Amino acid sequence: MSLTPNSSPPSPQFPSATQASASTDGTAAPRPVLCRGVRGATTVATDSRDEILTATRQMLAMMIRRNEIDPADVGSAIFTVTKDLTAEFPALAARQLGWIDVPLLCGYEVSVPGSLPRCIRVLVHWNTTKTQQEIQHSYMREATVLRPDLTKYPPVDLEELEAWIHRQMGESS
Repeated sequence: MSLTPNSSPPSPQFPSATQASASTDGTAAPRPVLCRGVRGATTVATDSRDEILTATRQMLAMMIRRNEIDPADVGSAIFTVTKDLTAEFPALAARQLGWIDVPLLCGYEVSVPGSLPRCIRVLVHWNTTKTQQEIQHSYMREATVLRPDLTKYPPVDLEELEAWIHRQMGESS
């Protein structure tokens, strides 16, 4: 194919989500894979490396397990912390859980007077067939005040969650 000076290559034609869900024989076709945002937030009591990593691993573990996220399907993740947290990069917790090839970025959350202190947030860009309404966001500890409408799930068994985290990190529990 040759391009003239002011032309661009033709755009690939992708079916819309509505088109992709209908098939010619009347059966439901597989849903398209779309990039969805999965949010999570948690807090720590003090600015310590261990607390930041533990809280972040727990938050990510909840997100992974509630949504059945495979790291191979994660496009990227953006972590933010409030300016009172400086002891460690929360992205290290994702690396500890095996997100070795996932692009990760850390930054500061906007400082707004009266906002939640010692807070770690994440936005995971995940390639999935789930609809936006099927995504389960995870707000833990004091961060539940940020989105009380999204925190209606049963109490978490932290011992079992920690055992799962240690298995993901290749450690014996």
